[in-house]
Amino acid sequence: MLVAQQLYEGLSIGDEGDVGLITYMRTDSTNVAAQALQETATLIRRKYGAEYAPSKPRSYTRKVKGAQEAHEAIRPTSVMREPESVRRYLSNDQARLYDLIWKRMVASQMSDALFDSTSVSIGVTGTLSRREYELRASGSILKFAGFRAVYMEGKDDVDDDDADHPPIPKLEKGELLDCLDIDPEQHFTKPPPRFSDASLVKVLEEEGIGRPSTYASIISTLEMRDYVTKEGSRFVPTNLGKVVTGLLVKNFTDVMDVGFTAGMEEKLDDIAEGEQQWTPVIGQFYDPFEQAVEKAMSEAERVPREQLEEPTDEVCEECEHPMVIKSGRFGRFMACTGYPECKNTRPVESPEERAVRELVSEDVDELCGKCERRMAVKNSQSGRFLGCSGYPDCKNAKPLRVGVACEKCGSDMIERKQKGRNGRIFYGCINYPECKHTVNPLPQPCLDAASCWCLRDAAAGTQSVSTTPADSVVPCQIPILRRPSMEAQDWRTER
Repeated sequence: MLVAQQLYEGLSIGDEGDVGLITYMRTDSTNVAAQALQETATLIRRKYGAEYAPSKPRSYTRKVKGAQEAHEAIRPTSVMREPESVRRYLSNDQARLYDLIWKRMVASQMSDALFDSTSVSIGVTGTLSRREYELRASGSILKFAGFRAVYMEGKDDVDDDDADHPPIPKLEKGELLDCLDIDPEQHFTKPPPRFSDASLVKVLEEEGIGRPSTYASIISTLEMRDYVTKEGSRFVPTNLGKVVTGLLVKNFTDVMDVGFTAGMEEKLDDIAEGEQQWTPVIGQFYDPFEQAVEKAMSEAERVPREQLEEPTDEVCEECEHPMVIKSGRFGRFMACTGYPECKNTRPVESPEERAVRELVSEDVDELCGKCERRMAVKNSQSGRFLGCSGYPDCKNAKPLRVGVACEKCGSDMIERKQKGRNGRIFYGCINYPECKHTVNPLPQPCLDAASCWCLRDAAAGTQSVSTTPADSVVPCQIPILRRPSMEAQDWRTER
């Protein structure tokens, strides 16, 4: 939503100056202005041909509860600004989002795709039973691409029926066929797939829950509070999420009903439109809700901590007890089951995140500038930092330098972490906010030499960056930022 806001507010596009690239984005309307429809039809005829433009503009209607139709549909302010023409002025995320909006707008006003469909019925006689069977096969061949020349909507899951199959060969009625092979397959009923971002928003729309402006916050709240984790593109509930849901359903049955939220939103819309007074509406909700809260506070059973812990295959490196995943004020973390005798903890990390963290060694040979005790790498909500081992007597702390220089100002780069419990590690200039240069570490070794780190420029996308003059080193074949040796002063080694 933040990237869409940037496209809506406007960006500097060459000679045009600051231009808003898309219309208002917090809407689920499908209405499009007549002028935009005419401009889109002109583009389609010019770029793809007259056969790709229908005889009259296409119109769409919403069949969603509580759809907000006050604004236009999300579309480019001008389809004549093709993604390729503005790409150099946008960041990667901005370009990808604009490309998606532009393609969907143009494709929505193009002709249908045409297929030649074929169905074949094959009569078969069993070799032993002599029973008659009928086998059926169907296939289709694309004859006219239509809107598919611009855009094809992806799918989170590919069913067997959606998989690519070879086309049916040319056959004649009554033709005798030879059975070359039999491939028996047994199919079982599959459970419904877990929600992805797209499928969850679709259900919220169908049930009339939330608005386009709140979908992103609903999903981010589920992740920020560790109620779910992401496996690929799918949400998977954590033990904490299951326990919280169980308690809420048991003690607040009415509030947790899907229809409650949709009904409440309808009442709030009525209040906004002046059809109802807010005092009786809130009173009807709050009085029974207050009683339910008091009852739950006095009667609800305390959940054993063991139900909130998630077992892992990890073993504590200090006492060799199993490690479990727990939840704390800074998010999920691994803790030793030998607590309180062993207080070892570590962050919950994917293999990629662990590879990024290990780029910067935690073996620090540095003394505190105030008390001369040893400095140690510590963790906080904002990421790792160097802190005095004499804490809390000495609270001296400093950023964790990663050993590379800022490409823009030459100062040191330090390790930082995005806000939120599940924020990712990135490297930023120590001179922030005067210098806002950042790079994202890539969890992969450099393919060209061991003296490099693989980094991605956060603003311009993946590119080669270097802290040294171009003639002093041989450039890498993949995007990198050179890593100076911690032991040697002269690290500009020819490769």
